[in-house]
Amino acid sequence: MKIVVLERNSVGLDVSVDTLKSLGEVTVYPNTTAADVKEKVKDAEIIVANKAPLNEETLKDAADVKLICEFATGYDNVDIGYCKSRGIKVANVVGYSTDAVAQHTFALCFYVLEKLRHYDEYVKSGAYGAQDRFSNFDIPFTELAGKTWGIVGMGNIGRKVANIAEAFGCKVIFYSASGNSTCTEYERVEFDTLLKESDFLSVHCPLSDKTRDLFSLEAFQKMKKSAILINVARGPVVNDGALYTALTEGYIAGAGLDVTGTEPMKDSNPLSKFMDSNKLIITPHLAWASIEARNRCVSETCKNIEAFLKGEDRNIVNL
Repeated sequence: MKIVVLERNSVGLDVSVDTLKSLGEVTVYPNTTAADVKEKVKDAEIIVANKAPLNEETLKDAADVKLICEFATGYDNVDIGYCKSRGIKVANVVGYSTDAVAQHTFALCFYVLEKLRHYDEYVKSGAYGAQDRFSNFDIPFTELAGKTWGIVGMGNIGRKVANIAEAFGCKVIFYSASGNSTCTEYERVEFDTLLKESDFLSVHCPLSDKTRDLFSLEAFQKMKKSAILINVARGPVVNDGALYTALTEGYIAGAGLDVTGTEPMKDSNPLSKFMDSNKLIITPHLAWASIEARNRCVSETCKNIEAFLKGEDRNIVNL
């Protein structure tokens, strides 16, 4: 099998992809732009990708492609309908980043909640050493215990976050954008209720027509002024312009983002102008990227290919 890896660097250079070599003749590209895809995949039988667009335009001359594997859970970059019409199977990786994303959810929350940037700078500036008392807490912060943690998307990551929030003493409620959630461990509520009752609100849902711009200006106006929003799902679930207004006008207290509407975030994004780290922290889409998670991602991709070569369907999303 001729295997073409389009975005090897997407899993990090500190993680090996050499196990793929035992599965076929492997061609590896560090990165691939949309304009390069067509030429690079023309002789491929198996494509391993992450964000590179795989659709009729880029695949029409790749007559031998039988399988597309994502170095990811999401497969927004693949035209699933077109692939199904061609008999091309598409496999993703599930569950590999659950622990990492849940961990980062709370890292973002605590950074904003406890004003860690402010207090770190207070100490390092010498202000703490110059004062005559043992402590400083000039910007107040609260506890998680006794608060309500709201969740959009109660899949593997949402449930992990719910478990952790509960351990901190939070009441957990959730909203299912698809309406298909099977979760019975936590209270399911309507979106308006989620907005009005949540002290902390984290987003863990896929991007779809139902979730795009779910967090609009109207949504932010319904939230508690003391609420903190965390988005570690997909950027366009939150309208960046609306969030900028919500933060500047005080509709909510703060936000932690690992994703934005366009990635990487451009200067044209209004959030790029918001410099108050006590209210907003943005990380560069790394919540999923612990060393352990990236190794699992590669390992699971190899297992998907191994299953395919045996005639088995593993993590196929377009059967």
